[in-house]
Amino acid sequence: MDFDLTPVFQIAGVGFITAIIQTVLKQSGKEEIAHWATLVGFIIVLFMVAHYLGDLFAEVKRVFLFS
Repeated sequence: MDFDLTPVFQIAGVGFITAIIQTVLKQSGKEEIAHWATLVGFIIVLFMVAHYLGDLFAEVKRVFLFS
C-alpha cells in the first residue's frame, strides 16, 4: 500500500506561508489585509482538501464497486 505524504506537506506549506504573511502584515499595522490574507489561505486549503476528498471517494467507489 502506497501512502503519499505530499498533500499533507502541501497543506502545511500553505498554512506556514499564510501564517508568515499574516504576521508580517499585522506587525506593519495592516490588520485588515492580514485578516483577508488568512481568509484566502483558508479558502485555498479548503479547495485542496475538497479535491483530495473527491479523489478519496472515487477510490472508495472503485474499490467497492469493482469498476
